[in-house]
Amino acid sequence: MIPPLTVRMARAGNPHGTAAMWVRDRLDGLFMDADFADWYPADGRRGLSPAVLALVSVLQYAENLTDRQAADAVRCRLDWKYRLGLELDDPGFDFTVLSEFRARVAEGDRADRLLVLIVDRLVEAGLVKRRGRIRTDSTHVLAAVRRLNRAELVAETLRCALEELALQGEGWLAAVVAPDWADRYGRPVRYDRLPRGGDALIAWVLRVGEDGLHILRAVYHGDAPPGLRELKSVQLLRQVWVQQYAARAAAEDPDAGPERAEEQQLAAAICHPRRLRGHGV
Repeated sequence: MIPPLTVRMARAGNPHGTAAMWVRDRLDGLFMDADFADWYPADGRRGLSPAVLALVSVLQYAENLTDRQAADAVRCRLDWKYRLGLELDDPGFDFTVLSEFRARVAEGDRADRLLVLIVDRLVEAGLVKRRGRIRTDSTHVLAAVRRLNRAELVAETLRCALEELALQGEGWLAAVVAPDWADRYGRPVRYDRLPRGGDALIAWVLRVGEDGLHILRAVYHGDAPPGLRELKSVQLLRQVWVQQYAARAAAEDPDAGPERAEEQQLAAAICHPRRLRGHGV
């Protein structure tokens, strides 16, 4: 149920409606919290509605907004409040919640199941016809989500390590990094700042991988200041690089040795950037 005042204000400001309002009118039940029941622990403090976060993510993609812009739209735009069923004074949420939600979407087969759910409800609403290509097209969507989360993870991990290394050995680090690293790692990595297009994104992830390997080699070199390799962020960098680069290469190599199982166990320890919060991100 949309609050009556929200309905009046949204209709007054948008008499012909907007895309967000049309989605509410035609697809009121696109997502429900029950659809995400197995995504969150059953106990603990209740958080934000996952159905709302899913809807915001859809609107965000449709309007090509950054996380911060999408969070601002939830807080400020009448048509978004109409679509989400919010009171006019609802404060919304912090923009970082959206990247955390995307990370949950990318775990296991959740994205696949969510996409099937969307298609089923679009069919029920009479907005699309079920065709054989739907499943094929979904694989491209899932691949894009996974590439995106991988790019955020590796870049944020390296940025975290660089920040701690700068605190512990600024002079040493200045001699190790290249001048253009400030552009890549000088501020938090968000999906809206990443290269567009699959090939460009893959090339960027490989570039980050080379940079991270360069840092690891320098840290573990004999002339590096003592203690740098023991920093938590450096240990995390090493683990993530095993997960995202060495383990992936081993998985693609049918002749990989017995160390592959150990690498895959290590890969399970870290799966998205928000888990780096305890390390300064």
